[in-house]
Amino acid sequence: MGREELHITIPSLFRCPISMEVMKSPVSLSTGVTYDRSNIQHWLESGHDTCPATMQVLPSKHLVPNLTLHRLIHLWLHHHHSSPRSPSSSSPRTSSQQVRILIDRIEDENNEADPRDRLTKILNFARASEENRRFLADFDHFVEGIIGVLSKSAEMEVLELVITVLDQIMYQNGVKERVCSSIFRSNYQNCFSKICLVLRNGSLISKIESARILESLSLDAESKRRIAEKEELLSLLLHLLSSENDPDLHDAVLSCLIAVAVTRTVKARLVRFGLVRVLAERLLNPNTKPSTAGKSMNLLAMVSTCAEGRCAISEEKCAAAVVERLMKPGTEDAVAVLWGMCCVHGDRKVMDVVVKSNGMTKILLVMQSECEGHVRRMCAELVKALRVGCKSGEAAFGLGRYETKTTHIMPC
Repeated sequence: MGREELHITIPSLFRCPISMEVMKSPVSLSTGVTYDRSNIQHWLESGHDTCPATMQVLPSKHLVPNLTLHRLIHLWLHHHHSSPRSPSSSSPRTSSQQVRILIDRIEDENNEADPRDRLTKILNFARASEENRRFLADFDHFVEGIIGVLSKSAEMEVLELVITVLDQIMYQNGVKERVCSSIFRSNYQNCFSKICLVLRNGSLISKIESARILESLSLDAESKRRIAEKEELLSLLLHLLSSENDPDLHDAVLSCLIAVAVTRTVKARLVRFGLVRVLAERLLNPNTKPSTAGKSMNLLAMVSTCAEGRCAISEEKCAAAVVERLMKPGTEDAVAVLWGMCCVHGDRKVMDVVVKSNGMTKILLVMQSECEGHVRRMCAELVKALRVGCKSGEAAFGLGRYETKTTHIMPC
């Protein structure tokens, strides 16, 4: 049997764009794109109103069975059912042998053939099992070879395949370090421009995977600095956070920004790009899921430690959004932001907004909750600062009423 007979190539038309697996029940959206029914139903039931492949807003969520494609897939599966090398029956040993051949061809710098078919086969192999992902991670020079493909290719489909393969194996032992070492080498510096290209023009899933990879590359202070110095990268991440509606993408982007926003310079740059306004919108949106709100609050607390961040929080009236997070996921970060703005820097604008937003009541409730000791101490200092800072406006803001009605609530 020849080497090429070791693997059956699945026609791309038969794969669901979401799972990349052969479709069992193909159905089409109003955009004309076909998906496997279970995958697209899960997408729509998760609250999405867009087509995953085109990101077009759907005028209708009606699913139309693609009977012609279903029949073609059925005939194709029937034809290969008895083949010893069908995708569902290949043994791990043979699959590994085939992948060795594919990797050798990817690493061959003189091989100018289109790498899409080889990358697709490798990706299917990686998705099959944890054992297969470990095999790829441990294979000599595989990581370096696929980073080379990322650096050299200009085809979006190839870039997306590389990103997905990396995302599959990134958490295997030692892979992050090898990817980081390869990308930061002088001859592979353009990898960041390729990741930017995927973030700008790739599919939703590829954008999420790209953000996860960037977070994984933030291993130490130097790698974080190298990533954060790419202004185009930060700008694109902020654009995705403000313009896209997918909660999984928001979570991935926020995790990435939290990982790299460690220096005052980077925090100030993010504020200049409009981060505080975007975070405030996310925090005030009642449809924002808890994990996204928690990460948004965490990032806001980080940028509040620089003068530019505090100025934006005060000027953009973000304090109301912070007060909204008290007694919800992100409470500790919310208290830290308010404490810094009111107690450390005495920002009267923020104090006024906190009181008008019923923040005093919420702060007192946090003090009574099972919070950490340092959070309770910050709350106590906040109460004092708000009473002193807004003393002249007690009649307007009701602080006099708090004085008489809540003095029984004391820090534990």
